[in-house]
Amino acid sequence: MKDLLVVRGLQTVVDTDRGTRELLDNVSFTLKSGETLAIVGESGSGKSVTALSIMRLLGRGSRIARGEVLLDGVDLLKLDESQMQAVRGNRISMIFQEPMTALNPVLSIGFQMTEAIRLHLGAGRKEARQMAVDMLRRVGLPHPDQVMKAYPFSLSGGMRQRVMIAMALACKPDVLIADEPTTALDVTVQAQIVRLLKQLCAETGTSIILITHDLGLVAEMADRVLVMYAGQIVEEADVFTLFEQPRHPYTQGLLRSVPTLDGTRKLLSIPGAVPARYDRLPGCRFHNRCPLAQVKCRMAPPPVDLGDGHMTRCWEWKTLNQRAAWEDRCDESRGGASGQPAAARA
Repeated sequence: MKDLLVVRGLQTVVDTDRGTRELLDNVSFTLKSGETLAIVGESGSGKSVTALSIMRLLGRGSRIARGEVLLDGVDLLKLDESQMQAVRGNRISMIFQEPMTALNPVLSIGFQMTEAIRLHLGAGRKEARQMAVDMLRRVGLPHPDQVMKAYPFSLSGGMRQRVMIAMALACKPDVLIADEPTTALDVTVQAQIVRLLKQLCAETGTSIILITHDLGLVAEMADRVLVMYAGQIVEEADVFTLFEQPRHPYTQGLLRSVPTLDGTRKLLSIPGAVPARYDRLPGCRFHNRCPLAQVKCRMAPPPVDLGDGHMTRCWEWKTLNQRAAWEDRCDESRGGASGQPAAARA
């Protein structure tokens, strides 16, 4: 498979009254044709900012300081706004995080569906309407003709999410960015949405960037996984390697926080939270929460290539060869021999 989307050295910042704050630090990855790439991490890790940077939809005060976003070799960061508008919704589409608020409440579903079709595909009013109705039918919405006349407030959350998927895939984009596509939906609807995304993208050959907190969804859909923390990619691997052999304590902490069906595994939580000003943290950005932290963790760890596309940023990655390492160190950090967290001792 060829590299469809290449992101290199992406740095996004926001200008505030107190100076410039870094949101993304040297984010680099590739997306291949037909591939599903998942980006996981806690809230505030930089997942959605990465997606909005690719789409060039950052809010006021935010800007891309440096880097490249290459779509089939064309740097999207060098396009003017009119050229970028021809890319959005056509070659790259996005399902936004909140279907409840992503749709315009004062415009009908039909108007919002046909707008992109007419703009990007040059279809006439009647043709665009028929294409929109067909797409709504494909995403499983009953009575699509009636849905076209409806306004967002009259639809349920699941129906609005299906409308968002239909809008995103109407022009058969090369890349679909799905930002928390199953948020606020009940379990039954979540399963339907996942099956729908997999089916439609398989039919159209669309590549997916999946942003989610749901590791079960990652296991079901993803081919490769990026783990983000504090604006950096701290681990990258194929989905099987990541679940079986995580080589960053943050990744292992995320996996250890998910219950198993048999309930035999001890659930662990990661102490603390993602810092608000992580650009000011010296060394490894996770070291103040990490039970494996050592003195050397106050120096920034270089990316380590473990082979077969597996990368990690951790000085202590070899320690994680032992499956019990996280549990043992967590017991120590919660009141072991020293009575202090490992980060404090470091």
